Amino acid sequence: MNPTPRWRPINDLPVVASILDSMLHDDEGQYRTLLECRPKPYVLDDHTVGRVIQVFAQQKADLPLYQQQLAHWMADDLTASQRGEVERLQGCVRKLQELAESILSLAEELKQGTIESVLRKSDLELGLEFLLGKRKL
Repeated sequence: MNPTPRWRPINDLPVVASILDSMLHDDEGQYRTLLECRPKPYVLDDHTVGRVIQVFAQQKADLPLYQQQLAHWMADDLTASQRGEVERLQGCVRKLQELAESILSLAEELKQGTIESVLRKSDLELGLEFLLGKRKL
Protein backbone atom coordinates (compact mmCIF):
# COMPACT_ATOMS: atom_id res chain seq x y z
CA MET A 1 0.00 0.00 0.00
CA ASN A 2 1.95 3.01 -1.31
CA PRO A 3 0.31 6.35 -0.62
CA THR A 4 0.36 8.98 -3.35
CA PRO A 5 3.23 11.39 -2.77
CA ARG A 6 2.33 14.86 -1.65
CA TRP A 7 4.05 17.00 -4.27
CA ARG A 8 5.82 20.07 -2.98
CA PRO A 9 5.41 23.38 -4.80
CA ILE A 10 8.38 24.77 -6.71
CA ASN A 11 8.70 27.39 -3.95
CA ASP A 12 10.13 24.57 -1.82
CA LEU A 13 13.05 24.11 -4.22
CA PRO A 14 15.53 25.90 -1.89
CA VAL A 15 14.48 23.68 1.03
CA VAL A 16 14.88 20.48 -1.00
CA ALA A 17 18.22 21.75 -2.33
CA SER A 18 19.42 22.42 1.21
CA ILE A 19 18.37 18.93 2.34
CA LEU A 20 20.03 17.17 -0.58
CA ASP A 21 23.22 19.25 -0.38
CA SER A 22 23.49 18.54 3.36
CA MET A 23 22.89 14.84 2.82
CA LEU A 24 25.58 14.69 0.16
CA HIS A 25 28.08 16.54 2.35
CA ASP A 26 27.35 14.32 5.37
CA ASP A 27 27.39 11.09 3.35
CA GLU A 28 30.75 11.95 1.79
CA GLY A 29 32.12 12.51 5.29
CA GLN A 30 30.67 9.21 6.50
CA TYR A 31 32.20 7.38 3.56
CA ARG A 32 35.63 8.90 4.24
CA THR A 33 35.37 7.89 7.89
CA LEU A 34 34.47 4.31 7.01
CA LEU A 35 37.32 4.15 4.48
CA GLU A 36 39.71 5.13 7.26
CA CYS A 37 38.41 2.15 9.24
CA ARG A 38 38.98 -0.33 6.41
CA PRO A 39 42.54 -1.29 7.46
CA LYS A 40 41.45 -1.61 11.10
CA PRO A 41 37.78 -2.61 11.22
CA TYR A 42 38.19 -3.77 14.83
CA VAL A 43 37.87 -0.13 15.92
CA LEU A 44 34.16 -0.49 15.12
CA ASP A 45 31.55 -2.46 17.02
CA ASP A 46 28.62 -4.47 15.69
CA HIS A 47 26.07 -1.88 16.84
CA THR A 48 27.77 1.00 15.02
CA VAL A 49 28.12 -0.91 11.76
CA GLY A 50 24.57 -2.19 12.08
CA ARG A 51 23.30 1.34 12.57
CA VAL A 52 25.21 2.54 9.48
CA ILE A 53 23.60 -0.24 7.46
CA GLN A 54 20.14 0.58 8.81
CA VAL A 55 20.43 4.34 8.16
CA PHE A 56 21.84 4.05 4.65
CA ALA A 57 19.43 1.30 3.62
CA GLN A 58 16.59 3.61 4.65
CA GLN A 59 18.16 6.58 2.88
CA LYS A 60 18.61 4.51 -0.28
CA ALA A 61 14.93 3.54 -0.09
CA ASP A 62 13.91 7.21 0.31
CA LEU A 63 15.93 8.57 -2.61
CA PRO A 64 13.33 7.60 -5.24
CA LEU A 65 10.92 10.02 -3.53
CA TYR A 66 13.35 12.86 -4.19
CA GLN A 67 13.79 11.65 -7.77
CA GLN A 68 10.02 11.66 -8.25
CA GLN A 69 9.67 15.15 -6.78
CA LEU A 70 12.40 16.49 -9.05
CA ALA A 71 10.85 14.77 -12.09
CA HIS A 72 7.48 16.29 -11.14
CA TRP A 73 9.06 19.75 -11.09
CA MET A 74 10.82 19.14 -14.42
CA ALA A 75 7.42 18.50 -16.00
CA ASP A 76 6.30 22.00 -14.90
CA ASP A 77 6.93 25.28 -16.63
CA LEU A 78 10.15 26.36 -14.87
CA THR A 79 12.38 29.36 -15.24
CA ALA A 80 15.85 28.70 -16.63
CA SER A 81 17.29 29.14 -13.15
CA GLN A 82 14.83 26.70 -11.59
CA ARG A 83 15.38 24.14 -14.35
CA GLY A 84 19.15 24.38 -13.87
CA GLU A 85 18.81 23.86 -10.12
CA VAL A 86 16.48 20.88 -10.55
CA GLU A 87 18.93 19.31 -13.01
CA ARG A 88 21.78 19.88 -10.54
CA LEU A 89 19.74 18.23 -7.80
CA GLN A 90 18.96 15.26 -10.04
CA GLY A 91 22.73 14.77 -10.32
CA CYS A 92 23.01 15.13 -6.57
CA VAL A 93 20.43 12.36 -6.06
CA ARG A 94 22.39 10.11 -8.44
CA LYS A 95 25.55 10.76 -6.42
CA LEU A 96 23.66 10.05 -3.19
CA GLN A 97 22.45 6.74 -4.64
CA GLU A 98 25.99 5.71 -5.63
CA LEU A 99 27.34 6.82 -2.26
CA ALA A 100 24.67 4.91 -0.33
CA GLU A 101 25.51 1.76 -2.30
CA SER A 102 29.24 2.26 -1.64
CA ILE A 103 28.66 2.86 2.06
CA LEU A 104 26.43 -0.20 2.39
CA SER A 105 28.99 -2.36 0.58
CA LEU A 106 31.83 -1.05 2.73
CA ALA A 107 29.80 -1.50 5.92
CA GLU A 108 29.10 -5.14 5.00
CA GLU A 109 32.85 -5.61 4.52
CA LEU A 110 33.67 -3.91 7.83
CA LYS A 111 31.05 -5.97 9.65
CA GLN A 112 33.29 -9.01 9.23
CA GLY A 113 36.09 -7.43 11.28
CA THR A 114 34.38 -5.56 14.14
CA ILE A 115 35.77 -5.92 17.64
CA GLU A 116 32.99 -8.38 18.52
CA SER A 117 33.77 -10.55 15.50
CA VAL A 118 37.42 -10.63 16.56
CA LEU A 119 36.54 -11.47 20.18
CA ARG A 120 34.29 -14.34 19.05
CA LYS A 121 37.30 -16.09 17.51
CA SER A 122 39.60 -18.41 19.37
CA ASP A 123 43.29 -17.64 19.81
CA LEU A 124 44.01 -20.42 17.32
CA GLU A 125 41.75 -18.88 14.66
CA LEU A 126 43.31 -15.44 15.16
CA GLY A 127 46.82 -16.88 15.08
CA LEU A 128 46.13 -18.70 11.82
CA GLU A 129 44.64 -15.56 10.25
CA PHE A 130 47.75 -13.64 11.25
CA LEU A 131 50.12 -16.29 9.90
CA LEU A 132 48.18 -16.53 6.65
CA GLY A 133 48.33 -12.78 6.20
CA LYS A 134 44.58 -12.31 6.58
CA ARG A 135 44.99 -10.17 9.66
CA LYS A 136 47.55 -7.53 10.60
CA LEU A 137 48.57 -6.21 13.97
